[in-house]
Amino acid sequence: MTTRIGFPGLGIEMFEMNRTAFTVFGVDIQWYGILLSTGIVLAFLLFYRLGTKREHIKADDIYNVTLFTVPVAIIGARLVYVITNWDSYKDKGFLNMINIRGGGIAIYGAIIFGLLTVIVYNRVKKVGTLSMLDALAPAVMLGQTIGRWGNFANQEAFGTNTDLPWGMYSEKICSYIIRNQSSLPGVDPYKPVHPTFLYESIWCIVGFIILYIILKKARKFSGQLFLCYGIWYGIGRTIIEGLRTDSLYIVENLRASQLLSLILVAVCSVLLIVKLVKYTKNPQPIELGDMGDGIITAVPFGKGGSGSESKEESTNTESKGDDGNVQTD
Repeated sequence: MTTRIGFPGLGIEMFEMNRTAFTVFGVDIQWYGILLSTGIVLAFLLFYRLGTKREHIKADDIYNVTLFTVPVAIIGARLVYVITNWDSYKDKGFLNMINIRGGGIAIYGAIIFGLLTVIVYNRVKKVGTLSMLDALAPAVMLGQTIGRWGNFANQEAFGTNTDLPWGMYSEKICSYIIRNQSSLPGVDPYKPVHPTFLYESIWCIVGFIILYIILKKARKFSGQLFLCYGIWYGIGRTIIEGLRTDSLYIVENLRASQLLSLILVAVCSVLLIVKLVKYTKNPQPIELGDMGDGIITAVPFGKGGSGSESKEESTNTESKGDDGNVQTD
């Protein structure tokens, strides 16, 4: 399917874009799938590097949790999308519900189901959950930065009208607004709209940079990066979702992603504050994953170290923390 796109405020005239990149044995390979897969691959490579080099998680655990989490996250993303669009799918049969090539996934479904998969795996395998989530947070943010461009290829995830120079116009967007004019009062199908996919991509790359700086310079406890991810992404998604014209709704006027974002920000903010207060009162080395050759910790910043790692031999005073990491008395 080909559509014409333009950015009139930037002087970019209408140009054609085909959502299909190429065809293999009669199967159309979509740009959306390519960009989403690229994001997943790059996220995995970063997850592997941070997990093995900085968190000292075994490579086998990185491989295994990825193989479990990716398909479950995709299923969860589709499931949440179908549930929040139930009126459109309830009479179309099961095959249409699982036909992901027809379009339709919800990122929060991927986040929720992916998180549950990581927690269950780590509980079973006795791997440090918080350490793994800290390795995952920047990786997921990077993957989201790239994956959002799949929305551009599909000409979806756009907002209301705007006079800003980067306002986007396309034939597909125009047709969508005309078809849904009754639910989009005041939105002119012939005027440029907010490229909200771009806003979220930029928000995520800035978040990735912030998380990486925290990891390098200011990390104080395991789980800090994941909590910061939840706060940063939740705030951005709450704001950006308010601009969109294709939001998923739980009930009328209640956007699913905004509600979930606000809950995510609230929960992560409370936990972050509690953890920081606890750290201030009783600073402890960061507990990293156990490679099987003793306890591995990171010296806390501002306590005579710069985040360097140290190893201690296991003794009878060791005890397992709730997330599977080894703790010392």
